[in-house]
Amino acid sequence: MINVGFIGAGNMGSAIMKGIVSSDMSKEISLFAYDKFEAALDKARAMGVTGTAAAADVVKQCKYVFFAIKPQQLDEVLDEVANDVTADTVIVSILAGVTDEYYARRTVPGAKVVLVMPNTPFLLGEGATALSRSESVTDEEFGLVQKIFSSGGISKVIPKDKMKEIIAINGSSPAFIYLYAKYFVDYAESVGIDGETAKELFAKSLIGSAKMLTDSGKTVDELITMVSSKGGTTIAGLEKLREGGLGDAVEECCKACTKRAYELSK
Repeated sequence: MINVGFIGAGNMGSAIMKGIVSSDMSKEISLFAYDKFEAALDKARAMGVTGTAAAADVVKQCKYVFFAIKPQQLDEVLDEVANDVTADTVIVSILAGVTDEYYARRTVPGAKVVLVMPNTPFLLGEGATALSRSESVTDEEFGLVQKIFSSGGISKVIPKDKMKEIIAINGSSPAFIYLYAKYFVDYAESVGIDGETAKELFAKSLIGSAKMLTDSGKTVDELITMVSSKGGTTIAGLEKLREGGLGDAVEECCKACTKRAYELSK
């Protein structure tokens, strides 16, 4: 059996554990977890995960150690566990902005680190996860981590030096999409349409549009053209989005997200 441990059993940590437990990987993986909140640990235990009394216990018992905590908590946790990290430990980090070099400085030189940017739809098995690795991680080790994240959606490997830039694309983007949806639902309510009905219709439109993006074989521009009859309603709306600077707003949004990721890495 392969021992896989989690430092942090909150929403994302528990979602990843649930993905493992509900897949065929459960036959080859034993799960361990630590969380400072007993309620979170109890939920993990209910899934068959072995709870531990301290974060260091997870590192001592597991080859693969997932850091599923807030970036602000990392230094305190590393102070506790650094001496127990070995050259064989595979650190799996879902913390925005934290680099593999930082883990190596705080633990062991050349530490094995897999950097991961998942997103909250992983909770529903519809996650989109970006991964990269330090040079010391073997293909077999990286393959197992990628398989774990593929259990809750799709996973894509990207260059290590783009892990901060990708955050706006898949990590933070669900919040941006929710805000976009909110404005459409708000408009519907302002003209007398039931908000819940509007939300369901718009959400299904998002789902269908996403499937068209991934499965239709058409480019984004071609898909826009399919909906846009000359002189019609869609064209009128698109013109206002462009006049309102939607493209510039999205670019500035992504830049701000990336800038904050670099700040967190210092």
